[in-house]
Amino acid sequence: MKVLVILCISVLTLASCVPSKKYKDLLAREQTCSEELAKYKSSALTNEALAKDIQGQYTTLKSEADKLRSDTTNLGQRARVMRAKYDQLAAINEELETNYTRLRLGSASETAGLTTELATKKLELQRREDELVALEKDLADKQKLLDERQKRVSELEEMFSRQEAAVRELKNKVAAALIGFENKGLTIVEKNGKIYVSLEAKLLFPSGSTVVDPEGQKALIELAKVLQTEKELEIIVEGHTDTDALNKATHPKNNWELSVLRATAVVEIMLAKSTMSPKQLMAAGRSEYMPVDPANKAKNRRIEIIISPDLNELYKLISK
Repeated sequence: MKVLVILCISVLTLASCVPSKKYKDLLAREQTCSEELAKYKSSALTNEALAKDIQGQYTTLKSEADKLRSDTTNLGQRARVMRAKYDQLAAINEELETNYTRLRLGSASETAGLTTELATKKLELQRREDELVALEKDLADKQKLLDERQKRVSELEEMFSRQEAAVRELKNKVAAALIGFENKGLTIVEKNGKIYVSLEAKLLFPSGSTVVDPEGQKALIELAKVLQTEKELEIIVEGHTDTDALNKATHPKNNWELSVLRATAVVEIMLAKSTMSPKQLMAAGRSEYMPVDPANKAKNRRIEIIISPDLNELYKLISK
């Protein structure tokens, strides 16, 4: 009888240890997700500020180039008018010199008058010539500055164009890889230079679960195969829930935990089934607070994978 009692006590003790270990594991995962969410928020704010800075500097450069182009046009018109006046004065001066030579042997009063007029015209001619030289120098300086600014604007426009083309090409690759899932709760959208891959929860998880089912794993693996060759991307995996509250004693206890743990589960599969770098991926939970359709709970229960291009090359160009 004693042996039976001792055996029962041992079994009960071992049974109580298992939930405790699982609870600690869940707490550790939740802590990891919280840290990743903090890094995501910091990175997202940095990238948003960087994108606004780049767009602002691009707008300023383009505005300056337009103003320089207008100034250059005005200076060119002034230079042409000044050149015409200069040529006119030169012709008058030449005529006066001819007349002076012809009348040099004439009366003293006529000669004096012509000499005075000739001297006045020469001074005016010299003044106009100096103005023309200064104007042409100013025009040359403005043209040089305009050429430099226009070159910067062209470089930025070319880089923006390359980036947009790269995002479109990547979107097409992602769409081709996931074509078999497009009518199963998957959508792909390009917005603000980023690609948003949205997978409804029904494609990935059983109700209330954080374990991805086999069909959902197939979609994630195909996506990871496309993204593993793109080393300059930042990829954020966001978990979203509906507004139905969880009433469970075990984890996940609420929608925050459910959204974070689902995002983490997706990241783990993508890393395990590809050569993607963990540095490219972040897991975040949004709970119920970013619904796409408040009237459709099924659409709000989703995983969003946000694929962002690297802005460092653009930032380096702006900073030169």
